Amino acid sequence: MDWFAYETQAALRGFRAVCGIDEAGRGPLAGPVFAAAVILPPGCVLEGLDDSKKLSEKQREALFEPIQEQAVAWAVAFATEEEIDRLNILQATYLAMERACAALSVQADYALVDGNRMPSLPIPGETVVKGDAQSASIAAASVLAKVSRDRLMLELDKLYPEYRFAKHKGYGTKLHRELLQQFGPCPIHRRSFLKKILGDGYGGE
Repeated sequence: MDWFAYETQAALRGFRAVCGIDEAGRGPLAGPVFAAAVILPPGCVLEGLDDSKKLSEKQREALFEPIQEQAVAWAVAFATEEEIDRLNILQATYLAMERACAALSVQADYALVDGNRMPSLPIPGETVVKGDAQSASIAAASVLAKVSRDRLMLELDKLYPEYRFAKHKGYGTKLHRELLQQFGPCPIHRRSFLKKILGDGYGGE
């Protein structure tokens, strides 16, 4: 497989700074949704790089710094749980992607976005279904977004230890749902995600 096929195609059309964009944390019941944007140099070799979902936590952590060191530019951004409740998760994910793209130290001129829907970016681009398994720059973005979010959830675990965020990272596991039933939501829970678990009274405004 050619990890740089999409990047190369864009370069052949005249684009010189192609960024990959991916998100992490659309599904959890708590915490922000993260996104990352990464511009890799042509032919960059990152040993072990793959879709972040196929990598272990240890493998993702091992790739985190090498991606940052080898990238032409990279940025990580997020949208808060309040923004998720106010906008909805799709629009909040777009917002995180837009923020990541805007924060690049070298401005991208073309974007490869994981998925099948395009956020509102100031540059042209395309969506790539399962892009984190097909494009090196999207895969790199998926790792940065996932590791950054997981690290934040470990910090939030110290603030709210009763919810065991270090164990489930905010996802709706059986343990997390049981703890929600026991303690109710805390400030970082996404109220709009909790209706089915806690009833309509906990829905977002």
